[in-house]
Amino acid sequence: MTLALIYFAVTAGLELLVMSSLRLGRQLTTDSLSVFLVITAGLIVYEQSNLAAILVAILMLYRVINLARLTHRQHQLDYVQHLARRASVVLIGLQTAVLLVGALYSLDGAAVIVNTPMLLGISLLSLAISGVLAHTIDRQGRVTLPVPLKAFRPDSELPSLTVAIPARNETADLEACLTTLTHSSYPKLEILVLDDCSQNPHTPQVIRQFAHDGVRFIAGTSPPPNWLAKNHAYAQLADAANGELILFCGVDARFEPNALQTIVETLLNRQKTMLSVMPRNLVPARFKLEAMLVQPGRYAWELVLPRRWLDRPPVLSSLWLIRSQTLQDAGGLAAVHRAILPERYFARFSALNHDGYSFLQGGQLLGVSSAKSFSEQKATAIRTRYPSLHRRVELTAVVSLIELAMLVMPYVALVSAAVARQWLIVIVLSATCLLLNFTYYQVVRMTYQQRLLRGLWLMPFAALYDVALLNYSLFMYEFRKVIWKGRNVCIPVMRVIPRLPRLEPAFNQRSGRHHKRRHRHGRHH
Repeated sequence: MTLALIYFAVTAGLELLVMSSLRLGRQLTTDSLSVFLVITAGLIVYEQSNLAAILVAILMLYRVINLARLTHRQHQLDYVQHLARRASVVLIGLQTAVLLVGALYSLDGAAVIVNTPMLLGISLLSLAISGVLAHTIDRQGRVTLPVPLKAFRPDSELPSLTVAIPARNETADLEACLTTLTHSSYPKLEILVLDDCSQNPHTPQVIRQFAHDGVRFIAGTSPPPNWLAKNHAYAQLADAANGELILFCGVDARFEPNALQTIVETLLNRQKTMLSVMPRNLVPARFKLEAMLVQPGRYAWELVLPRRWLDRPPVLSSLWLIRSQTLQDAGGLAAVHRAILPERYFARFSALNHDGYSFLQGGQLLGVSSAKSFSEQKATAIRTRYPSLHRRVELTAVVSLIELAMLVMPYVALVSAAVARQWLIVIVLSATCLLLNFTYYQVVRMTYQQRLLRGLWLMPFAALYDVALLNYSLFMYEFRKVIWKGRNVCIPVMRVIPRLPRLEPAFNQRSGRHHKRRHRHGRHH
C-alpha cells in the first residue's frame, strides 16, 4: 500500500499545482496527470481490495472528469478553473478522509459480513435513515391531499385567472392541453400561449386554431444571453398577464372542466399565495418498467426528503399557481433568470411569508393530469439533474455515493449477512429494506394515483437508475450538448471574474480634485 499512497500524495500535489495556475492547465499536463490518477486508482484497489480502496478509486474517476473539464471545456477558462479548483480540493479531502478511516478501522473485505459493533452501528443508522424517509413520504401522502370542496364561491367573488403556457416546437400535446382549457367552467379566465421562437410551423398553427375560443397568442422573443429560455418565456407571459392569479403550466397538462375553479378555491380556502400541483401522471398504453424509474425518481427528490426541516418546500414545474402581486413582491422572473427551477424560489418566498405556500396532489379531487411521454420525462431528468447540483462535480460524486450507500447497499449487505448467518444484522437490514420498499411504493402510488405493486421492489433499481442519469447529465453538460426544444442549454449558470483591472485615477470635475476608484474584485453572478 506504500507505493499507492506515494502515488496518491504526488498526484494530489500535482493536481493542486495545476489548478493554481492557468499556465499549467494545458492539455499535455492535465492528460498526463489523468493517466497517473487512473494508475493510482488501480494500484490502490490492487494492493488492498477493500471498501476504502473502492471508494478512493471511485472518487479518483471524478478527479479525472474534473481535470478533463480544463482541456475539453465548453465554457470560458476562468469559470471552469474556478469550479475545477474547488472540486479538486473537496475530492482530495474526501479521499484523504476515506483512507484515514480505512486505516483506523481496517475496512477489509471481511468486515462487511462479520458481525462487528461497527457494522451493527451502520445497519442501525441505515434503519434510522430509512425510517425518516418512510415517515416523510407517509406524511406527504396525507398532508398534500386536497380537501373536498362542499360548494363553489359565486362568480363575483372569484379572482381573475391567467393560464400561462410557454410553447416551442410543440406537437399534438399543445392542442390537447388547449382543448381541455377551453372547456373549463372558470368564469374569469384568460389563456395566454407564448410561441417561444418555434422552428416548425405547427405551434403557431395550433394557436391560431384556438383564437376563436379566446386563446391569446404572444409572439416570443429570443432570450438574452444571461437568461434561460424557459424563464424568459415565463417573464414575457407574466408581463402580458391580466389576471390576479397566474397559473404556469406545460403543454402536457390536462384539465377537467372544474379543475381550474377547484385549484383556485383551494388556494383561497387555505389562504395561500402560491400552490404547486403534482398532476396525476397517466400510465402509457405501452407501459415500460423503465418509466417507473424516471418520473417517480424525479418526484422522490421532492417528496421523500424532509424538506420542511430545511425550509425548502417541495415544488414541481408541471403546474404552479401564484398571485401576481406575490410574483412582483418576490422580484419577478428577473430574480431567477438563471435558475433551473425558478418556481422553487417563489415557493420558498411564499412559505417564509406568513406560510403562504402549499404543495398538493392533483389526482381526482383537483382534476389535473399529465400526459408526458417517457422520452420527454427522461429528457427532462437529464436537463435538470446536474444543474440541480449547481453543476458541481464534487457534489455529483457525494450524492451518487450517498444514494448507493443508503438505497442500494442495504440490499447487498442483507444478502451478505444472510450468507454469513449473522441474524441480528439480517433482522435490522430486513427492516431497513422493507421501509425503503414502502417509501418508493408510496412515491409510485402518488405519481400515478394507482396502487402499482411493482413499485414495492423497485427501490434499489430506481436508485441505480437515478445515479446513472445524474452522471450522464454531468457528462452531457460538461462534454456534449443538452438540446431542449431545439436549443442548447449547456451554458454556465454563473461566470467568475477573479479580478478586474485597476482603473486609472479619474478627474472629479465637480471638486476639481483627482480621486481613485477602488477596483472591484470579481463576484459570483
